[in-house]
Amino acid sequence: MMAKKSWGGWTAMFGSNYEAVALYRISLGIMLLIELASRFQYLHPFYSDEGTLPLKLLLPKTDSLYKAVCLHCYSGSMIYLQCLLSLQVVLAIMLIVGFKAKLASVASWILYLSLTLRNTWLNFILDRYFHYLLFYSMFLPLDGAWAVGTKKHHNVDRRETFISPGTIALKLLITWLYWDAGYGKYTDPLQGWTLNAKPLPALDTYVRHTVVARIMYGLLGPTGLRYMTPTVVFAEMLCAPIGLLGSLIGSKKIVYATVIGICFIHIGIAFTMRNTVLLSLVACTAWCIFLPSGIGSALGFSTENKKRNTTPRDQASKSSIKTWFSTLIILCFGCGSLWFEVFSEQCNQSHKHIWSTLLHNRWNVFVGAEEYVTWEIAPGQLANGSIVDVWSKSAEVNWNMPGAGAPCTSTARAGRWRSFPYLAELKGEDGEVLWSYLCKQWDKENGVNEAGNEGKKLMKFNFFMLQADVLPNMGFSATRKRLIHSHDCLSNANFVEQSDGSDNNGMFDFRTGEL
Repeated sequence: MMAKKSWGGWTAMFGSNYEAVALYRISLGIMLLIELASRFQYLHPFYSDEGTLPLKLLLPKTDSLYKAVCLHCYSGSMIYLQCLLSLQVVLAIMLIVGFKAKLASVASWILYLSLTLRNTWLNFILDRYFHYLLFYSMFLPLDGAWAVGTKKHHNVDRRETFISPGTIALKLLITWLYWDAGYGKYTDPLQGWTLNAKPLPALDTYVRHTVVARIMYGLLGPTGLRYMTPTVVFAEMLCAPIGLLGSLIGSKKIVYATVIGICFIHIGIAFTMRNTVLLSLVACTAWCIFLPSGIGSALGFSTENKKRNTTPRDQASKSSIKTWFSTLIILCFGCGSLWFEVFSEQCNQSHKHIWSTLLHNRWNVFVGAEEYVTWEIAPGQLANGSIVDVWSKSAEVNWNMPGAGAPCTSTARAGRWRSFPYLAELKGEDGEVLWSYLCKQWDKENGVNEAGNEGKKLMKFNFFMLQADVLPNMGFSATRKRLIHSHDCLSNANFVEQSDGSDNNGMFDFRTGEL
């Protein structure tokens, strides 16, 4: 009777197993499905020719490669965009169930890149996660376990550890990702993530967003959060190296502790910061590749095969050309990222080209403590003289901080709308189309063209960004009001400079922000 082969060594360190890869595939597919389903609500405002960035404004600013790669730029009609997004949803479902998973991963990556290129205003850190996790999934045996419609790995022990260019690249990516995030905090010039942070440590400024955050603040207090803050930095910088080391020495306990620990941090972020739930879950998905052999049994799944005619080693020897091809693509992609981050010139980094979306590989987010919180309102005047908040789609205008003390942008409009306030610097036709959309959206949703609703037509509005400094003991300073833009919905010349320098709206007393 042969002795059972122990888990560990270099193969375990840079490799994975079919069960772990299957969990990675299923989790990534579910997260992708959730994200794509949410995108349907944004097709009209952000991707169609009737929205804030029609193709007539985008295409002249892009090169020929951009136009070819961005399939979503071929048409701005809603039907075309809905068909493409529906196809992406189908591919995500195929990824979840493991049906033609390789095809699903390749097509999903291409279409997600295309969707991101269609409107780079909306490119968040979440999209970078999907971009890289989908890319490296193409080089993994996604149908090795818990997949339908395939017999390729039917006689392979799903618990056995294998190593491939995909597993090496993905583990190195995760190592770089967390090191870059942690090192960015460690080198923060204002030292917001240190024990001696002044005036407040970073966690004290971030843990204010939700009910759970306020409970946590009450339990730990300012002192507890101050001592906890530096631990986040070292947890991020060291989590992947510790996980790799645990795999090398064959300690499943170390690996499990590392994966559970880092996922615990991400779940904590999801509960204490707004608009981070999906981001946190996608980040946890990446760690599935670290899970050791036997994870299926640990989860209560029976995965032992009675037959075993082939082994991962046998399969690898039969697919050396495929392995070398995968290695070449991964090396080219990695060298491209290195070129973009270190050697590329400013013109290569512009959004005229695809390189900033394709190759950007930095993860240093939440680098410093939050100095202030922001939210927006857009008081508008209707044809009947009533005043509404166009941004929150409310009949009342409230200048006060949102009830949760929400230190996040775009409290009234979450999701992809969070990017909207940062486009305030757009001028000319770009600015006209952007801000006019709020007028058209209000009129459409309030049935202005229907009989009896003429008085609900939006005539003009002002868009304000409000800020309040973050103070100790869960406090905030008095609110500051900053006018971002004044817009006349009946005019197509909101960005034409007036010779007398007068305001083109005149609806508010901008000194007080009152109506």
